[in-house]
Amino acid sequence: MKGWRLLPALLLLSLPAAAAIKVELRGVDDEVKLNVQTFLSVERYRDRNDIDADTVDRLFNRIDGEVREALRPFGYYEPEVRSELKPQDKGWLIDIDITPGEPVRVRHVSIVIRGQGTDDPAFDAIRSQRALREGMRLNHGTYEAVKGELIRAAAGNGYLAARLVPNPLLVDVANHSASINLELETGPRYSFGAISIEQSVIRPQLMRRYLRFREGDPYSVEQLLRTQFALDDSLYFSTVEVSPAEADAATLTVPVRITATRNDRQLSLGAGYGTDTSFRGTLGWTNTRLNDRGHRLRFEIKGSSITRRVDARYDIPIGDPALERFSLEALNKFEDAGDLDTNETSITPSITRVRGKWQVVTKVAATRTSTDDGQTRQRSNLLVPGITLASVPEGFLGESLFSRALYAEVIGSQKTLGSDSDFLRLLVQSERQFDLTRKWHLLLRGELGTSLVKNFDEMPGIYRFFAGGDRSVRGFAYQSLSPEELVLQRDGTLKLTDVGGRHLMTGSVEIVRDLPRNLAVATFFDAGSAFNRFGDKLEFAAGIGFRYRLPVVSLGVDVAKPLSTGGGLRLHLNITPKL
Repeated sequence: MKGWRLLPALLLLSLPAAAAIKVELRGVDDEVKLNVQTFLSVERYRDRNDIDADTVDRLFNRIDGEVREALRPFGYYEPEVRSELKPQDKGWLIDIDITPGEPVRVRHVSIVIRGQGTDDPAFDAIRSQRALREGMRLNHGTYEAVKGELIRAAAGNGYLAARLVPNPLLVDVANHSASINLELETGPRYSFGAISIEQSVIRPQLMRRYLRFREGDPYSVEQLLRTQFALDDSLYFSTVEVSPAEADAATLTVPVRITATRNDRQLSLGAGYGTDTSFRGTLGWTNTRLNDRGHRLRFEIKGSSITRRVDARYDIPIGDPALERFSLEALNKFEDAGDLDTNETSITPSITRVRGKWQVVTKVAATRTSTDDGQTRQRSNLLVPGITLASVPEGFLGESLFSRALYAEVIGSQKTLGSDSDFLRLLVQSERQFDLTRKWHLLLRGELGTSLVKNFDEMPGIYRFFAGGDRSVRGFAYQSLSPEELVLQRDGTLKLTDVGGRHLMTGSVEIVRDLPRNLAVATFFDAGSAFNRFGDKLEFAAGIGFRYRLPVVSLGVDVAKPLSTGGGLRLHLNITPKL
């Protein structure tokens, strides 16, 4: 045995005074391998060419102890570690072969909450957690993480004197078993104390309506953060600070201080590119605070190769000002919808409210619109009441939603109200993402629309349905799927024209695989069309796509092939920089 111990030293003496080290590690993978590499002193010297023989000897002799220490947090207490030092070129090769052995498994788990917070739902998720469970391999990192969650849950919900009762992790190496007993003593629960507010931007009563807590409510870090977000998102302030003061153990309260300074008017610029729209641009200007009652005025101009939109909106906060408002919007919009040119000018008062998990918008639009099919131009004056419902996530504070799990809109027009057309129109949209694994995701998107109208020719083009394009049925041009009619053009020629449909049905199934460096690859299947009778033919397409996500730009490239027609491949490109 002594001779074998001398072998590494003899090898070192036979090599140059300074050379490189190469390390090969086998027997463990993923996070276990990464932890071993972190613990190994020799890993910090690999690929260096200035290591002398004495240093290599010391590093080699540490390997056995360092590997065992690195494996213990993952439940491997009895590994076999075989290491060998070999000369290689002008340096050394250290070969490490690890057999982790039988792991220690959790045989008992107990999480107990004592004190005033015994029945507090804030601890329910930790009581029912699945990270630590009987039969799993012991993982010290997971054990410490659950302990940390207990302390954070207590501190975040007002139990500022909470402590973990000393109760060591019991490991029986001989029987490869571990017993976990976590006990939290919550102590008393603190409440919000006096709230001081320093700002001169909006009226004090309006400012207090933004707060997500009141004096005397149970102290909650979440409600402090929600108040911070609500005030930030209001756009009234350039800086907002919501900070708790030192807790008062005598009164069991936490005072809160809020300071805010006024925001300036905002000018926004945006540009992008999409296969549907070609290049597009946005210019916006917002006066976030017209007066101390919180009124706001916004102007916006949007343009692309197929659409032009100019609108102004005046907002007045009502109820919960973070979520609810009265708005008056003036709009002028031109769009090339299918083969129709449509123009809309409208004035729309609306009220936005949030009821539970639903955002509800009621509105009445006074609209003048025209529809040009190349032969005739139809003009209509309409009064169009409507209501929209959109599902919002838990804790919603009025922020923009980039996707909606469910959105529904009902609008209509009636000649008895002075309109030129009678119709009722329903549109329902849904989009959901399911995480199949950490790297695999399933995206489902669907859209269903229907309209009740006696004389469809009287229905303005802006309310007809079209399908096809980047966010509809890929593989087909933007709004190219709808019923067609032969229309005699002004130049005397006949043209097969997409005139829009009474109904709409589209759906998409997409599977996405995340890749390194913010990349992802997707495969998808789309189906749908706009039509006049349920049962009419739908179009189908499939394809692959690539995604590149960055903080300042999002790039999507899809290649789709129609399956229901003889069309060729179609490229769908969408680039949206954030300026």
